[in-house]
Amino acid sequence: MKKLEFDYEMKLSFSSPVTDHRFQLRCVPVSGPRQQVVDVEVGMEPAAELETTIDAFDAVVKTGYIRQAHSIFNYSVKGIAFVDTENTKPEPYKPLYRFDSALTVPGPSLAAMIATCSAKLAELGGDATAVEQAQVVMGEVFRAFTYTPGATTIRTTAEQALTQGTGVCQDYAHVMLAVCRHLGLTARYIAGLLGGEGATHAWTEVYHDGRWIGLDPTHNRMVDDNYITIAHGRDYRDCMLDIGIFSGDNVSQSQWVNASVHEQ
Repeated sequence: MKKLEFDYEMKLSFSSPVTDHRFQLRCVPVSGPRQQVVDVEVGMEPAAELETTIDAFDAVVKTGYIRQAHSIFNYSVKGIAFVDTENTKPEPYKPLYRFDSALTVPGPSLAAMIATCSAKLAELGGDATAVEQAQVVMGEVFRAFTYTPGATTIRTTAEQALTQGTGVCQDYAHVMLAVCRHLGLTARYIAGLLGGEGATHAWTEVYHDGRWIGLDPTHNRMVDDNYITIAHGRDYRDCMLDIGIFSGDNVSQSQWVNASVHEQ
């Protein structure tokens, strides 16, 4: 077990003032089968009254509205997470993680990787566990990519990212999800924090023996107590940390993000 202190900040600057800003945040790590989260503090600028709910994927959702004109939108979330990956608690099986999602539908490039991984799994033999099979997939995904910030967007599909062979953690996770699901493995997308990243991170979990086990294809390694989960879902679209709409005249925006995780 590790006691991790986390601090995540997002700052959004608008080129001209905006009004009627409605937003939804999924930025708060939640207590769950492998972590307990305490002492959470959420800051907002401009100040806004937040309504807190829990979505269908058990994520904390904070919704707010800023009527007055503003040129910046900043939020921060701080707290402590006790992470104990070795003693992850069981969760009920959910079949929706067996099927394609909007960003993981295979095309020719994914089909080729699925075939490659299928052949490698055949070499493992029929006794290989879901985690052992997922580790093979993870290695293939890791070798297929060159980590390249800015090469993709939040709308890039797994097929598009794999075809070009460049992307970021979101793309690695999407490709791994697509391959795992078509090999009969139950897999879900995780958005979270990892020490040393400086931003949010994404990885994959596979369902094995009643528990979700994390694998990080960006680093080609198993998830350990250094990882803090924020949200999970079918793909990135279920785990967007912040979305919103506003009124403004030809407004452009720039974003700054910083995340830190330190062991106490």
